[in-house]
Amino acid sequence: MTVLVDTGVLVAFHNTRDLNHDAATRLVKSIAGGEMGPAYTTDYVFDEAVTVALTRTGRPDLAVSLGRFILGQGTPPFMEMVNIDDETFARAWTLFTRHSQRGLSFTDCASLATMETMRIERIASFDTDFDGITSRTA
Repeated sequence: MTVLVDTGVLVAFHNTRDLNHDAATRLVKSIAGGEMGPAYTTDYVFDEAVTVALTRTGRPDLAVSLGRFILGQGTPPFMEMVNIDDETFARAWTLFTRHSQRGLSFTDCASLATMETMRIERIASFDTDFDGITSRTA
């Protein structure tokens, strides 16, 4: 099994005041422990996660700490970051034109395109907009 880690899980794990913090902590520990196989995220998720962390909390220190965590700086990395290339970007745009009415962001569609390209089986996410499109673990 393989898993792509979504923005909400990363932000909730790092923000103790987030409503999903406890669930995110269990999920990240499971992923880091290898229970879901190799784990990935994308540079678009990184961008979204540090931005959301900053805007929701107003705390630059938390956003920087989250960025360092995702990059594996100061902690052992447990996921690989995938950079969105031109082909994946084009596929993400196609998916966005098809699924944006469901509430999926372009970053969400870039995650889906990455999952297709790399044959990643599940997404670790609290975003129910993925339901019916891909397998989701929350």
